[in-house]
Amino acid sequence: MRARTLSLLLHLLAAAASSFTPSASTDTIYRNTTLTGNQTLVSAGGIYALGFFSPAGADGRTYLGIWYASIPGPTTVVWVANRRDPVANAPAALQLSAGGRLVILDGNNDTVWSTAAPTVGNVTAAQLLDSGNLVLSADGGGQSVAWQSFDYPTDTLLPGMKLGVDIRAGITRNITAWRSPSDPSPGDVTFKLVIGGLPQFFLLRGATRVYTSGPWNGEILTGVPYLKAQAFTFEVVYSPDETYYSYFIREPSLLSRLVVDGAATQLKRFSLNNGAWNSFWYYPTDQCDYYAKCGPFGFCDTDRSPPCSCLPGFVPRSPDQWGRREWSGGCVRSTSLSCDGGDGFWVVNRMKLPQATDATVYAGMTLDQCRQACLGNCSCGAYAAANNSGGIGVGCVIWTVDLLDMRQYPIVVQDVYIRLAQSEIDALKAAATGDHQHLHKSKLIVVIVATISAVLFLLAAAGCCFFWTKKKKASKKGEGEDMTSLPPSTADFALPYRVRSQPSLSPVRDHKQLLDASEETRYATDKDVDLPLFELEVILAATDNFAGRKRIGAGGFGPVYMGVLEDGQQVAVKRLSQGSTQGVSEFMNEVRLIAKLQHRNLVRLLGCCIENDERMLVYEYMHNQSLDTFIFDEGKRRLLRWQKRFEIILGIARGLQYLHEDSRFRIIHRDLKASNVLLDRNMVPKISDFGIARMFGGDQTTAYTRKVVGTYGYMAPEYAMDGQISIKSDVFSFGVLVLEIITGRRNRGSYEPDLDVNLLGYAWMLWREGRSMELLDEALGGSFHHSRALRCIQLALLCVEAQPRNRPLMSSVVTMLASDNAVLPEPSEPGVNPGIMSASSDTESSRTRSATANYVTVTRLEARSTTSTGHSSL
Repeated sequence: MRARTLSLLLHLLAAAASSFTPSASTDTIYRNTTLTGNQTLVSAGGIYALGFFSPAGADGRTYLGIWYASIPGPTTVVWVANRRDPVANAPAALQLSAGGRLVILDGNNDTVWSTAAPTVGNVTAAQLLDSGNLVLSADGGGQSVAWQSFDYPTDTLLPGMKLGVDIRAGITRNITAWRSPSDPSPGDVTFKLVIGGLPQFFLLRGATRVYTSGPWNGEILTGVPYLKAQAFTFEVVYSPDETYYSYFIREPSLLSRLVVDGAATQLKRFSLNNGAWNSFWYYPTDQCDYYAKCGPFGFCDTDRSPPCSCLPGFVPRSPDQWGRREWSGGCVRSTSLSCDGGDGFWVVNRMKLPQATDATVYAGMTLDQCRQACLGNCSCGAYAAANNSGGIGVGCVIWTVDLLDMRQYPIVVQDVYIRLAQSEIDALKAAATGDHQHLHKSKLIVVIVATISAVLFLLAAAGCCFFWTKKKKASKKGEGEDMTSLPPSTADFALPYRVRSQPSLSPVRDHKQLLDASEETRYATDKDVDLPLFELEVILAATDNFAGRKRIGAGGFGPVYMGVLEDGQQVAVKRLSQGSTQGVSEFMNEVRLIAKLQHRNLVRLLGCCIENDERMLVYEYMHNQSLDTFIFDEGKRRLLRWQKRFEIILGIARGLQYLHEDSRFRIIHRDLKASNVLLDRNMVPKISDFGIARMFGGDQTTAYTRKVVGTYGYMAPEYAMDGQISIKSDVFSFGVLVLEIITGRRNRGSYEPDLDVNLLGYAWMLWREGRSMELLDEALGGSFHHSRALRCIQLALLCVEAQPRNRPLMSSVVTMLASDNAVLPEPSEPGVNPGIMSASSDTESSRTRSATANYVTVTRLEARSTTSTGHSSL
């Protein structure tokens, strides 16, 4: 009996062992064991964990992933096994099958995902290593690897992982962004190696190249020349069997990851600092990082203005487009090559090598042999050393295609030898040495050509003036001069799209009456307008007939659409809503105001369309939408680190300074707010929406209006209550905006449980108590410039003082922001306009109401209806 009992006990123990489920302290799973529910494998050092997770908003879809085990707060997932095949039927389970595969089973015991067939036999274990690598092995110690997660990265590259191609094993390793925070399936942003020529890595959105690392020259990736100065080491292996990039952390205790950010279309490197992830390295970083920014045979340099230049011996393909800062067309040769021994080479240094995926590489050549090889090939336009390791150029790479994506740096990177006609080289040498004798003939030719061009231009201008004068006299015999007609320059000079010299306005008389009656446009006459007119058919083609999918926002003016013009340029089209009387007035006001404004921090108006009953404004497209979509979004706000927020504040200040003090007329915006600040692809802020702006003439500084329009929460109290307009009204709005940017909070609402105070009141209370640093956005993670942050808060409080005369001018604001040594006065209690506290929600309505102040009836438009989804405020 006792023997039978012992036998039964042993049988039960064996059965239990076969169905063993690992505990939280286990880093290995063995054959016929199961990982399920909230159970995890944890690497030996406690760095990484593997288990099942379901992202917020994933509607119960379950994934197997690896994340950091020792970091408090939100889970940071670095690898997902079944990103294309989520488990829909819970519970999910992970097993190591008898055949040596890892398999994920759903609640119906169906296989949802499995690893490939193992490359070695008798796989007995799957182990999670402290590197974050999950390996299948025959020995349980990870020495004989049959399969590993490092060969199948998702959106993250960890130290030791490879990014590239293993030709021998037939493995391609890319990193691809999640489709969304709730969906880890592959999105459309990928960072990958492109095979051919020299090794080069590309960031792509779909098939569009956004950024490239630059070709590998044996020492550095020439588009990332500062990479070797970071706190890690890296290698690029370039061999017939495999080509890849990999990096390693010098300090083992430092946690770091390289991530593809699909929302920002960026490659970012994060490090863990004081329990928070900080992005200390990202690309693209500036405008010159964007792929082929300056087109074929152009190069980019952020120290130049404008940043794009043609290579020596080349000129812009379209001078007109280059004059409008449209560089994608690139450059063409000034003098054709002869290919009969009459060509030479001009060296350009400190260069990011041109895109080299289509270049030809000769590893065994010397640089002199490379030169001869290029001269012997009529299609060769440039050459360089293929391997620059040790500072000694060896090997050869030649380009027989257009030179694309070049950039010049302030530090030594690499020399590129550009093939030119000998006459061009002689001219360049003479210019470099100041030898005017050699240049005499070429200068004489230039003078002759310039003179002929000037004469032809004057003749054309005279003809245009004659035609316009004649036409103007004829029009005066009719109903009188049409205020909405555009000047002759709109029709009679070369423009990028089809334009009409006589726009069709309907009904002209009604629009004229509106403009005559509008106090908002009395300083704007049609002689101030010089703007291209787009034909309606061009706009329809660009927006796919105003397709719903092209709609990117809406405002008080009407809907806004994203469009692509015939030359590929992206634009935002602001379409006046049919039957909008207020919109017609705003339309003409915006055209007349912004057509003459040119500043880096103002959105650029490219043209308008006035045809039949359509009224449309065509703006440059802002890739990063409006500021409010970042600072008031829980996820995106974390992308705005302190330095970027400060740059945005300074950019807005400079744009306002231009409007108030540096433009032809003094312009009061009247509706400065977060949704009316747009961000370009480089996160440069641009003030938009001039529909209700007010223009002052001469020395005028203050005016009164019977119609108060704008957005409560941003309005200065004297404007909201008495209709008093001045540049100090905008200064108040700027102060509110500064506080919103640095706190990530809206002004409208209550921020103190026991006191009914809005953001201004809360900021003032903390300032008096010496606790201003508590205002800063928690999303900054404690990483900010302390003195600058304090200065921004103090400056914002100065801008929102109750008395307009006590608020600083924008020129003083810019000075105080730009100088770390500026002395700021002590602020007084801020002014609060009526309606801020009564409107505790952020919903912007179009309600109107009347009140009497100083015996003047004021009609207040509480806020113009907007939907902040990108270019809503254009």
